[in-house]
Amino acid sequence: MKILITGGAGFIGSALVRHIINNTAHSVINLDCLTYAGNKESLVSCESSERYLFELADISSNKAVRDVFRRHCPDIVMHLAAESHVDRSIDGPTEFMQTNIIGTFNLLEQSREYFEGLTESAKDRFRFHHVSTDEVYGDLEGTVDLFTEATPYAPSSPYSASKAASDHLVRAWLRTYGLPVVITNCSNNYGPYHFPEKLIPHVILNAVNGKPLPIYGDGLQIRDWLYVEDHAKALMKVVTEGGIGETYNIGGHNEKTNLEVVETICDLLEEMAADKPPGVTNYRDLITFVKDRPGHDARYAIDASKIERELGWVPDETFATGLHKTVQWYLEHREWWERVLSGAYRLERLGD
Repeated sequence: MKILITGGAGFIGSALVRHIINNTAHSVINLDCLTYAGNKESLVSCESSERYLFELADISSNKAVRDVFRRHCPDIVMHLAAESHVDRSIDGPTEFMQTNIIGTFNLLEQSREYFEGLTESAKDRFRFHHVSTDEVYGDLEGTVDLFTEATPYAPSSPYSASKAASDHLVRAWLRTYGLPVVITNCSNNYGPYHFPEKLIPHVILNAVNGKPLPIYGDGLQIRDWLYVEDHAKALMKVVTEGGIGETYNIGGHNEKTNLEVVETICDLLEEMAADKPPGVTNYRDLITFVKDRPGHDARYAIDASKIERELGWVPDETFATGLHKTVQWYLEHREWWERVLSGAYRLERLGD
């Protein structure tokens, strides 16, 4: 099959591209406009493959997307292109509305136009897979309840509201136009090639550079953590075996407070990077509590029983094994993250 992936130079998108090229016989067309978090260096291992093509294009451009469909005639669309950082959405929501809502609308329209021109057998094969987030559900007040596919939407940030809107658009294009869609909502991802504004890579790189490790509020916010390579495998399961019109929650079964995550990284670095920066005795001493961000959700937790029951997917990595792999990767790939940091980003998180 020929798979069109939007946002394939981003963190989750690049993991998906690498998985497909390295572990399947499918071809990939990677459509990405290379915003600040897109990085073609995350795809160096795929560039020599005859089954991989890169298209520099913006999903908000009607002409650009239409041209990609006409040139490549994909069997499947996997839509991952999105602005995705909550702090950035609070500081400047406009780009989130443009990409996540208008961009998704445009991609749906171009997909519909393309789909309607297909033969019946090609229509039977075609899927539009929209990749979304658990943040659309808001937060959980209890300590044992979980997000299910039937949980009502209650987004708290401009980012999560824009993703909720895009989810609704996708479902409407199925009901109104018959576009064969499937949706996934995932928990917090982590792993190699993660842009260092997000919590885990930010903490690793700040720690090895002897910089403060900022934690919002009291650090007791709970998230479910999903290793990105497990997520890539789940996405392929859904797009090839999932039911049209279905939603699947994808989680790692790893609930941790933000403080636990940071402390665990510090403890791993004590073992794996014992040669500390000047002035640092213990990595935990770098932990700094900062003012909480507006509308900070207290707890996310995914019930991933549907995808396990219906498609047989479960994560391979525990949080302990996945985090160890992640820390090891950043320690061994200094050249990659140093080049990332040589741009506009300088280990400064927004919203502190």
